Amino acid sequence: MVIENQPDKLDSDKLDELADDAKEIEEMEEAQRQKINDMQARKSWLEDHRISSHFEVEKNYAEKHRISLTDAKKMLNPNLKKYEVENKDIPKLIKELKKHRRTLKGEKKELVTKSIDNLINSYSEHLSKSIDSIYWISKYKSPLNDMTCNESDIIKLSYIHEEDVRRSAIDELCKYWEAKLDRNDLSYGSEYSKLSKEMKSSKRSFKGILKKYMTNTGNKEIIKHHILKTVCEEPGISSRQIHERLPKNLFNKTTPSIISKMAIGNNITSVDGSFYKFDDDIKKDIYAYTAAFIDSDGYITMDKKFNPRVGLVATGDRGKAFMIEMHKSLGCGRLHLDQKSPQDTRPVNRLNFYSGNDVTELLTKCRPFLKMKKKNADILLELVRMKKSHKKEEWYTARKEELFKLMKFENHKDHVGYDFTQYDINVDTVEKLYGNCKMNEMDKIEGVIKRQPLEEIEE
Repeated sequence: MVIENQPDKLDSDKLDELADDAKEIEEMEEAQRQKINDMQARKSWLEDHRISSHFEVEKNYAEKHRISLTDAKKMLNPNLKKYEVENKDIPKLIKELKKHRRTLKGEKKELVTKSIDNLINSYSEHLSKSIDSIYWISKYKSPLNDMTCNESDIIKLSYIHEEDVRRSAIDELCKYWEAKLDRNDLSYGSEYSKLSKEMKSSKRSFKGILKKYMTNTGNKEIIKHHILKTVCEEPGISSRQIHERLPKNLFNKTTPSIISKMAIGNNITSVDGSFYKFDDDIKKDIYAYTAAFIDSDGYITMDKKFNPRVGLVATGDRGKAFMIEMHKSLGCGRLHLDQKSPQDTRPVNRLNFYSGNDVTELLTKCRPFLKMKKKNADILLELVRMKKSHKKEEWYTARKEELFKLMKFENHKDHVGYDFTQYDINVDTVEKLYGNCKMNEMDKIEGVIKRQPLEEIEE
């Protein structure tokens, strides 16, 4: 009985296996369809997006598709490279093959002819895909093909990031296309000649825009662009690694030593041969970023002599570069680098703010973005203002001692078992001291002082 039923069991197992395979294939096909639909939707979004700078497009693209700015940059930067075989570009190689074909006969000549045709077709497809990858000009592909752009010209187009240059180039393509459409229905005559001249003029202007842009930009600027982009994407990279990542035509025109000098000249921070750079998005909202850093790895406090103290702390080489970049971006504070850590591990790097002016400027701009240390900022801003203009007030001494207690409480209220009595702090009543804030009183006093000269004039 077991032997008789075995074939049926095998058939059942095979059917189950085939069903599983069919389901897996269906899921793969659905995933592929979804991927194609996503790509088409993103391509459509790019085509419909108004002409603007590359940075703005990256930012809007990331926001629209809910991806990181880094991912958006990877998707929107075609990073086109010139195809070469043994240091020969494809047109030059085709020219040499055609020259060689003249020496052949019969079947060998036919084989070389087929090879040349295949190479031409592949190269044409490569140029077409290269144009498609440049999102801002891909929908103007038809007039662009009439511009007889070679591979170098297409690569140059991919470097254009400025809105005004993009608009000028597209404007000339549109003028050319409109003149061509108007000419199509005409027979040869004066109007035909006039439109032909307009087409030639637009073509000349387009080439002129491209030439002028690359002349102004130059290889040096292109290399700088590559350096900046690489350092932002790979913090801690060396000049040799940057050099290795350059396109071949730029690789041969520079060295790791030159790249190192260009990086430093481009305001990129170097720490023991490794390069670091703030992303432009951080610099655009530096105080929001600084506030987040203070909340996580910084401090707001005062010492026993009632001096304000704000600081950022980071460890290691990456932390050192980060502190240097923060110092340059904020334009204030004092750097303390390569300090010995209490645990004798990685060196500690600090950016400290001591002066009343620095503390006031920093905390005033960071305060709207602070989440955990907003009260600390309020305490210090009140203290600095008191010390600057109101030391002679009768409430000054008592209030600064209250602020000291409040600061200690805010900095240690989450520490289990912390001894607040050493500072004469009653944890049950200390928060009531916030009610003694003198900010409004100082507003009134300073308001009287500002009006005094006008009152004296009126008298």
